[in-house]
Amino acid sequence: MSNPTEIKPAEAPSPSGLRLKARFPLLALIAERLLLSVLLLFAVSVLIFGGVEALPGDFATTYLGQSATPQAVANIRSELGLDRPLVTRYVSWLGGALQGDFGTSWASRNSVSEQVGKRLGNSLFLAGFAAIIAVPLAVGLGMLSVHFRNRMPDKIINVLSLAAISLPEFFIGYLLILYFAVDFGIATFPATVYDGMGLAERIQTIALPTATLVLVVLAHMMRMTRAAILSVMSSAYMETAELKGLSAARAIVKHAAPNALAPIINVVALNLAYLVVGVVVVEVVFVYPGMGQYMVDAVTVRDMPVVQACGLIFAAVYILLNMVADILAIVANPRLRHPR
Repeated sequence: MSNPTEIKPAEAPSPSGLRLKARFPLLALIAERLLLSVLLLFAVSVLIFGGVEALPGDFATTYLGQSATPQAVANIRSELGLDRPLVTRYVSWLGGALQGDFGTSWASRNSVSEQVGKRLGNSLFLAGFAAIIAVPLAVGLGMLSVHFRNRMPDKIINVLSLAAISLPEFFIGYLLILYFAVDFGIATFPATVYDGMGLAERIQTIALPTATLVLVVLAHMMRMTRAAILSVMSSAYMETAELKGLSAARAIVKHAAPNALAPIINVVALNLAYLVVGVVVVEVVFVYPGMGQYMVDAVTVRDMPVVQACGLIFAAVYILLNMVADILAIVANPRLRHPR
């Protein structure tokens, strides 16, 4: 006879979403990151549009000058659609942006999408070339620093990286211009690229802005790589491997670096996002015809469609690279790749 005081909990069936997450945790986490990225980009679009609209001043007044009559200002505002409700203009702008149409520049009357396409290609070329140099160099220096930790090479690398982190990118850029373009004359300034330029000529033209970006992101990636590998090196199985006679270099390359892959991927992706989004200052310093220079020029004349397009594209690139970093870190986790 059963005990009447014994209470058996009811086993309610788990929801389908929970069952899917339990069976396919890797796919569930990737889908979650994708959804969060889309929602975040939508929220950023609202902030960009609302923030630009909240800026003081008016393009019509700036374009026509202070001597413009109220009727002329009203005509310009009506022509540009500024007399429509804010929500209507946002929906129209977002719908066009989703189709790749960012409208027409108020200042130049040219298609913003065409100009953005040219400028974005220049910025991606600059950021991509800097990444090709910075990423392997940072990972290699981080592993070298771990191999010689607490010795002279490690101390030299740490001191130089700390100095590079302490200097802002515009200061590094001006120093490179002073020494390599003005004093020695071995580099091109301004860094102007034209259609039809060969690859070698383009690389020579962007040498100084590339060097600036590499110096800016190299130190941070190197220090984070060093910290991630050192964290793995202090684990019990690495100590056991060293006690069994495995050389330090082989332990770092074969065992420590692969197990530190997730944090290294995260820091590399964040710095790649900075290379694309943070080129604004570098492009202005070197007068480089990229997205950053385009946005700064638009801000000076209050060309709001250009500012909104550049802001949304920068945000999309940053969110995309962070999403890729999260997904790669998830895929690099063996517990998620091989669930029990």
